[in-house]
Amino acid sequence: MHYTERSMYIHQTAEWPNFTWDRAEIDSKLVRLNKAAGFLEGRLSAIGFDVQQQAVVEVITHDIVSSYEIESVALNTNQVRSSVARRMGVRITNETEPSHYVEGVVEMMLDAVRNYDKPLTDDRLFGWHNCLFPTGRSGLEVINVGKYRVDAMNVESGALGLEKIHYRAPEAEDVPQEMERFLAWFNSDKTPRDYVKSAVAHFWFVSIHPFDDGNGRISRAIADMALSQADNSTMRYFSISRQINKEKRKYNDMLERSQKGSCDITAWVDWYLDCMSRAIAEAEEMLSSILDKALFWQNQSQVVLSDREKATLNVWLDGYQGKLTVKNWAKQAKASVDTAARDIKDLVDKGVLVPISDKQRNVPYGIRVSEARTLFPGLEEGDTE
Repeated sequence: MHYTERSMYIHQTAEWPNFTWDRAEIDSKLVRLNKAAGFLEGRLSAIGFDVQQQAVVEVITHDIVSSYEIESVALNTNQVRSSVARRMGVRITNETEPSHYVEGVVEMMLDAVRNYDKPLTDDRLFGWHNCLFPTGRSGLEVINVGKYRVDAMNVESGALGLEKIHYRAPEAEDVPQEMERFLAWFNSDKTPRDYVKSAVAHFWFVSIHPFDDGNGRISRAIADMALSQADNSTMRYFSISRQINKEKRKYNDMLERSQKGSCDITAWVDWYLDCMSRAIAEAEEMLSSILDKALFWQNQSQVVLSDREKATLNVWLDGYQGKLTVKNWAKQAKASVDTAARDIKDLVDKGVLVPISDKQRNVPYGIRVSEARTLFPGLEEGDTE
């Protein structure tokens, strides 16, 4: 069959897999991205190791949940967070017993980001694949688990009989050789450990599509592994998968467009780095409750509070969205209403809580994080009721 350059899939071109990109354009973007990531890391480094660990738990949790949402698979966020926290030795509130499946999923991701310096091998990828499909099935369909595919692979969408083929992956018999080249590149000391490696690794692996299912999730785990290599750290404070999930339509469009034509993947790398930049900008929103809690306790370090007051304040600082009223305080503190009223009066007198209205009953209170910031749990902005 004769192919024109435009109709070829990328793996059918003569230059495959020698990817190229506009180095001047990408390198300048990389400088800005490194600066933004360094600024975020610097800000988090000032809040103490325990809080940093809590932030990492939150980032990895969002990474895992979002990576699955991209494939329209829903995971229980509380189960994922609890599994990540337990494996990292971090104490959290609202612990939830994770399912066996969630435990496997978390094990895969933590292996990628915490053991980023170990070689990526066929056997390691097979282990990850087993974690994704412990029953040997994808839905109702039996698939080859823990081994590369033996059948043709089309990425398609649409109803039965009306399928649209977005991409046709390399032939099954070529997969072992394709993966050998990919892994040699990924593990080579000559491959620069920067954020571009994450973009290229993600794209290259998806282009090979070596498994019957789970290729997207594994490609994003590999991309995260490359990010950890770039930072030379297991600590990261932004989630690329969370941002990709927000931009899922563009993500799929960029993958499809870049897999047709030449091996110049400037457009893909450019978009991927921009997506990372947006992920870093969004990190403060994702970590806001952790940062607020850390700042609050820094500012209140000299204020004498009872153990009950500290524990109950943490309920709201950990994200409880019920209004902070005497009645709710009594419920969360497991105390009488009279005791709750005394606690809240004490905290108002010490400037920790701020009454939001002058009503006599069911007054809601805000938590003063700093001179410039007060939290109003359970209330919309501007609401005083």
